[in-house]
Amino acid sequence: MRGAGQRVMVGFEGLEPTADLKHLLRHYAVAGVVLFARNVAGPEQLAELVRELQGLARDAGHETPLLIAIDQEGGRVQRLRGPWTVWPPMRALGRLASEAHAARVGEALAAELSACGIRWDFAPVVDVDTNPRNPVIGDRSFGGDPDLVGRLGAALIRGLQDAGVAACAKHFPGHGDTDLDSHLDLPAVEHSRARLDDVELRPFRKAVEAGVASVMTAHVLVRELDDRLPATLSPRIVGGILRDEMKYDGVVVSDDLEMKALAKHWTAGTAAMLAAQAGCDVIPVCSSPDAQVGAIEGLVRAVESGEIGWTAMDDSRRRIQRLKERFLLPYRDPDPRLARQAAGAGERVALAAEIADRAGIREA
Repeated sequence: MRGAGQRVMVGFEGLEPTADLKHLLRHYAVAGVVLFARNVAGPEQLAELVRELQGLARDAGHETPLLIAIDQEGGRVQRLRGPWTVWPPMRALGRLASEAHAARVGEALAAELSACGIRWDFAPVVDVDTNPRNPVIGDRSFGGDPDLVGRLGAALIRGLQDAGVAACAKHFPGHGDTDLDSHLDLPAVEHSRARLDDVELRPFRKAVEAGVASVMTAHVLVRELDDRLPATLSPRIVGGILRDEMKYDGVVVSDDLEMKALAKHWTAGTAAMLAAQAGCDVIPVCSSPDAQVGAIEGLVRAVESGEIGWTAMDDSRRRIQRLKERFLLPYRDPDPRLARQAAGAGERVALAAEIADRAGIREA
């Protein structure tokens, strides 16, 4: 059932499409591809890779271009480094507290990504950094003030999207006050609803008001909201708070299903079904071909059994199509020469250096 595959994004190893990836594109019509540093050797190679991926999708009968996404935040999490601009962590922007600089960073990120054919950036992090023992957020956050995080996140979102690249506010409903890494285990947040509204949720409201194209869920157990299921799998959190309370009708994308916070407790098929039931439109499975097929087959079974309704499938397709129409259509393949020219352009390197210098941060 190709419709189920259109809810799943996949990753792969190496600099060229693998046989497993080609099979997924041909037989399951997956929604798109998530790229990592393992897939990148340089600007020309990356542009050619994107061209090849889109060509494979066209040859397989995909009606619209693939969603191709990457995590390009700055600091610890930027899959593209030299010769591209190397950005300081978002904490540096937080120290400047300048919306103008945040918007300029968004524009700069978009210029380098779009030149390579990448039109979806899994950024910015709008988690509020309130726990010094947090092993996974830290300086990826703009800071510990929810108003500051919301203002700068919204500015960076506008910069990215006005320049043609979809942004993604993450990790809903907030991963800032945890002391476990969700790549390794399932963290829990132990706050009242009043505190969540005042701190964790406030920047996401600002992102929604700014028209963010997508929101990524957290693999975090927020006991006050759902004491049984982590946010990614929780209809109370995704459907109840993000969709119903915040009136968000953009694309909801889960964090990677292979992270141990989920993979220790649910198979890929079960996790994919639960994420879709919760309200996630796009479900990345970033490494294992077996897990990727398992996730798609789990969605197929859930649709066939009625556990996921056709109306919900149609709603997700509509949201995904709207994102593609805004950021991918009309589609043009990237030009490797322009990708090289855009990488590390002088004004962007100067901007990164200015932000790092003014913030007192020497290394990204």
